[in-house]
Amino acid sequence: MNLQRPNGNDATRSTNRSKSIVPCSGLCSRCLDGCRGNCEVFKATYRGRELIYPGPFGDVTAGGDKDYPVDYSHLNIQGYAQGAEGLPAGIEAGPDTARFPVVNTETEYGWDKKVKMAIPIFTGALGSTEIARKNWEHFAVGAAISGVTIVCGENVCGIDPALELSEAKKVKNAPDMDRRIEAYNRYHNGYGEILIQMNVEDTNLGVAEYIINKHHIETIELKWGQGAKCIGGEIKVGQLERALELQKRGYIVTPDPSDPIVQAAYKSGAIKEFERHSRLGFVTEEGFMKEVERLRALGYKRITLKTGAYSLKELAMAIKYCSTAGIDLLTIDGASGGTGMSPWRMMEEWGVPSIYLHSAAYEYAHILASTGARVPDLAFAGGFSSEDGVFKALALGAPYVKAVCMGRALMIPGMVGKNIAQWLKEGNLPKNVSEYGSTPEEIFVNYEKVKDIVGANEIKHIPLGAIGIYSYADKIKVGLQQLMAGARRFNISVITRNELMSLTEECAKVTGIPYLMDCYREEALQILKG
Repeated sequence: MNLQRPNGNDATRSTNRSKSIVPCSGLCSRCLDGCRGNCEVFKATYRGRELIYPGPFGDVTAGGDKDYPVDYSHLNIQGYAQGAEGLPAGIEAGPDTARFPVVNTETEYGWDKKVKMAIPIFTGALGSTEIARKNWEHFAVGAAISGVTIVCGENVCGIDPALELSEAKKVKNAPDMDRRIEAYNRYHNGYGEILIQMNVEDTNLGVAEYIINKHHIETIELKWGQGAKCIGGEIKVGQLERALELQKRGYIVTPDPSDPIVQAAYKSGAIKEFERHSRLGFVTEEGFMKEVERLRALGYKRITLKTGAYSLKELAMAIKYCSTAGIDLLTIDGASGGTGMSPWRMMEEWGVPSIYLHSAAYEYAHILASTGARVPDLAFAGGFSSEDGVFKALALGAPYVKAVCMGRALMIPGMVGKNIAQWLKEGNLPKNVSEYGSTPEEIFVNYEKVKDIVGANEIKHIPLGAIGIYSYADKIKVGLQQLMAGARRFNISVITRNELMSLTEECAKVTGIPYLMDCYREEALQILKG
């Protein structure tokens, strides 16, 4: 087992000098007086707390790379030579009807008022990080034309430089939030939705009231946490005035920008950036139920919850409380997660890893259902990027899991498409892109498809990052159709845990999915014995 070592990682822009590394500490086995760096301890000697975070802020998304004892790669997907479940009523299964392109990848979530999505994926919360802000149009338009939900994350209003507050310190005007909602809604085609996430600061600022009154948003998401970290969200700001502004709005800002010593260090050039942190939440059943009741009274038709890689106790609380409150979707995000900015060592070493957390979630949902209680629709998150991972998550959590929440994987195509537009403008396309052509029409395999969706006059307004996301989503859809057809499941709703097998006995113990040499063994022996 290859577990990640501390003290040197590309995420923190550090590396060991020696090839011989002490496994526990991550230090070089020989640390030389006079070494010119560049391990984390070396850099922390003069940059201190900056080494806690991946960087550069605003230009990267970082994902934990710890190799856990069991992960989703330890599951394989079953294939069958018989049957075809989930074909439309009246269609007789056969080679001419059970073709993979007819597989229905649509899914839906919601307690009473459902939301349909064209494919069972949606974005993770794209909130106040700089990389989410500057790429938002690509992400939002891409999600809208792909027919999937986008989650607008926490703190978007609170960090908006143009935010206007009322005398009561509530949101009066939030241009960046307005921009984000309008970008998605402009191309919304009836599938998916934009939902807004809310944390402690957002609640204090009255974000829920603002977005429903001005934009008539139907869904809001409460947040307990995420898989990347067990503290509130962070961003970095590079100006003292900006740090002071955020501090006045009620945020935790470190180092303290109001401290004269810190101000002197900033003016001398030693301190180059400040961190804005959100507060920790404190969950109680009574408080949760009251907040859900308050939001419904405001007019929200759906309320969702995002929880992180906390202990199994908090997982049980989330499932139980959501069942009692009639929550429309519970997203369960496992470690190690990916982020625009989270403490790197926390991302590596904190929390319950995805497959362990998701296996427990299925077990707890099943226990709850056996009591006669209704289980809320679930979504799994935590490191997914391909169609096989989507299938495995749906199967592992069946019948409760309706979709997979993707973070970095759904952001990357937006950034790549944006960069291709810039390279085209500069006449500087990389060879691996230019081999397909020198115009968007030639480079993007789905350009004409998107043009057909939005219209010939509108295509010039579609950012290339959005076409990139559509192309990536199309790849997920077709790949998922193929896997589902091979497993003889032609509709998302008929996928079961029987479509999986564990490659190791340890994986079988964690997931409850049988070891592959035990799967269908009895049926096989019956065939042999006649």
